[in-house]
Amino acid sequence: MKAISTTSAPAAIGPYSQATTGTGKLIFVSGQLPIDPATGDFAQGGIKELTRQSLTNMARILEQAGTDMSHVLKTTVFLADMADFAAMNEVYSTFFTAPFPARSAVAIKTLPKNARVEVECIATIPD
Repeated sequence: MKAISTTSAPAAIGPYSQATTGTGKLIFVSGQLPIDPATGDFAQGGIKELTRQSLTNMARILEQAGTDMSHVLKTTVFLADMADFAAMNEVYSTFFTAPFPARSAVAIKTLPKNARVEVECIATIPD
């Protein structure tokens, strides 16, 4: 296993890697909170801005691994409130084109640091 790390996304806040890859062509990106790596704080604004920051963090990690959002196979979106789904989805749709990755979106009781959104993914690394 190889850890993938970039300063263009927030550092891990626990005993995990920003992303990992093994001997194959898959990269597993840990859940990305909407933390601005320049400030260490949550992005300013509502769920749209927060979602944009989480996905931007994910994109930067993928870039460090030699891939991009067009190679994402599966995402999982964690929401603190399912009422935010439509607004999250509006921003999410701007990061992907058809064929869209498979996705799960779930509401959970509490996210780390009381975040409102967190996004993780599995992607391929192109040849």
